[in-house]
Amino acid sequence: MTRIRPFRPDDIDGLSDVCVKTADVGADATGMLEDDALWGDLFAVPYALRDPELCWVVESEDERVIGYLVATDDTEAFATWFRDEWWPSRRDRYRRSGEEQPTAQDRFIGYGDRMAPRADPIAQEYPAHLHIDLLPETQGQGLGRRLIDTLLAELGRRGVPALHLGMNADNHSAGAFYERLGFTRLASGEGSTTYGIRIPAA
Repeated sequence: MTRIRPFRPDDIDGLSDVCVKTADVGADATGMLEDDALWGDLFAVPYALRDPELCWVVESEDERVIGYLVATDDTEAFATWFRDEWWPSRRDRYRRSGEEQPTAQDRFIGYGDRMAPRADPIAQEYPAHLHIDLLPETQGQGLGRRLIDTLLAELGRRGVPALHLGMNADNHSAGAFYERLGFTRLASGEGSTTYGIRIPAA
């Protein structure tokens, strides 16, 4: 039976695989970048390594990782750690193309290079943030709701007041999902949508 369980260190490859296979607005992004591992090194693996107690995986009957939720309870502290410790340990693996017109990989390397604490008003008011990705075979089982409920319970136990997330503005089904869970839209940049939710104290 499909189940949700806490992250284990041997799940790293599974997190990376799911991240790649859902990175194109929920669809498979394999081959979109010169090195598929960049997806996981930006959006999944560092969260699980920095705070494994805020990472859960969805495991299939045959023990594959088929989904996950990763999070941080302090966005600014995470950004500092990412800039100072994580990205320097990974950065040399990824090379810019040198082309006049940046490639997709160039743009995502730039995202990693720019990661830094920046006193963002949303991060100050909604300090936690998450990334959640589920393969298509998990759909219709309520797993996304269960993962987020699990996270909110742990954040409430830690006394974290609020959570935010950012997503591609074209992912309308995901937006509808978050709104059903009680998330509200916050100020958003071009091409993205940001949602937030208040967390009751445990």
